Amino acid sequence: MTGKVKDPNLAEQGRLKIEWAEMHMPVLMALRKKYRVSKPLSGMRISGCLHVTKETAVLIKTLVEAGAEVAWSGCNPLSTQDDVAAALYMEGIPIWAWHGLSTAEFYWCIEQTLQQKPTLTLDDGADLVFTIHNKHPELAQNVLGGAEETTTGVHRLRAMAADGKLLYPMVAVNDAETKWDFDNVYGTGQSSIDGILRATNILYAGKTFVVAGYGHCGKGVARRAAGMGANVIVTEVKPTAALKACLDGYRVMPMDEAAALGDIFITATGMKDVIVRRHFEKMKDGAIVCNTGHYDCEVNLNELRSLTVNQKIVRPNCMQHTLNDGRRIFVLGEGRLVNLVAAEGHPSEVMDMSFANQFMSMIFLTQNGRNLEKRVYDIPEEQDQEIARLKLETMGLSIDALTAEQIRYKTAYSEGT
Repeated sequence: MTGKVKDPNLAEQGRLKIEWAEMHMPVLMALRKKYRVSKPLSGMRISGCLHVTKETAVLIKTLVEAGAEVAWSGCNPLSTQDDVAAALYMEGIPIWAWHGLSTAEFYWCIEQTLQQKPTLTLDDGADLVFTIHNKHPELAQNVLGGAEETTTGVHRLRAMAADGKLLYPMVAVNDAETKWDFDNVYGTGQSSIDGILRATNILYAGKTFVVAGYGHCGKGVARRAAGMGANVIVTEVKPTAALKACLDGYRVMPMDEAAALGDIFITATGMKDVIVRRHFEKMKDGAIVCNTGHYDCEVNLNELRSLTVNQKIVRPNCMQHTLNDGRRIFVLGEGRLVNLVAAEGHPSEVMDMSFANQFMSMIFLTQNGRNLEKRVYDIPEEQDQEIARLKLETMGLSIDALTAEQIRYKTAYSEGT
């Protein structure tokens, strides 16, 4: 078998998790059934770098059934579920992933997936894409295209394309409505709350909960925290986002003010140094700090360590920092994605649509990649709505349809009041 995982003996436990996810991902399973015969991905070699969860396993198995060869690594050092990785490994999937990777091991795993000389890439955070561009640009000539899962990665890829540095076309899966308005809002909201609970078992009701960033992820977290009785404060740098938070009923203020008030802090910005030394210096004893953005630089832990006289793990994924004045600050998941480090990530039901978009993007790039420009493409509106329609069907729901007259009226410009 090809690959490296923590413990192959965990495979049976992982297989049960994957079966559970398959039962709750009906759209992706319908696509698997549809394409397992025609195999539109035959001849394609997909190098993937995405959180190794039970939901990702369903995507990987669907890609394989559609004819693709895959090689996989995790996109975060602490997000791999070792039992799921073991199950995939024992099924013969080339996978290099385990929980607790060092930075060097993380990039070594990506390098292993590139040895197959991919024709397609599938990324979450764009580390695999950047590895190709920065270290192995010669591989890009064989790549028809790639797909990117998360906001941070898409922003960086668009910047790369604007500078004329992108070597092959990319599809911004993150920007599909069936991704960002469901995965980011409902998925991040619920799973981040879940991660904090598993790491702390605190009561949310009555706590002051500070959410840094009111984009789709921050909005979901704020909504779920408020629903559990927390008093939510939002910090922002974008005026329109701050205004939305205010009109949604939350207090809005700078982090410099919120730092002294919060019981729980979570960053969801995609930006570095959102919580830094001067904020730690103001936090109350017992403050809990975590991050749900892709990278671990949103909370500046080096500056916290400079204030720390003692640190110890007090619960799984919960590090107590005792400061020189005796105050204690608790950091969850080493500042990495709390929903994946301390919990299981997004529920299968929302990843169903996100990964359906990933799957369909691989087919789109297989069929059209040679004719595309080297830039970032959005998911077609038709695909977005078709995935939403399939999801509604699996939920037993139906909706109205425009009549021919309504369609005509929609584009008419000669009719007045």
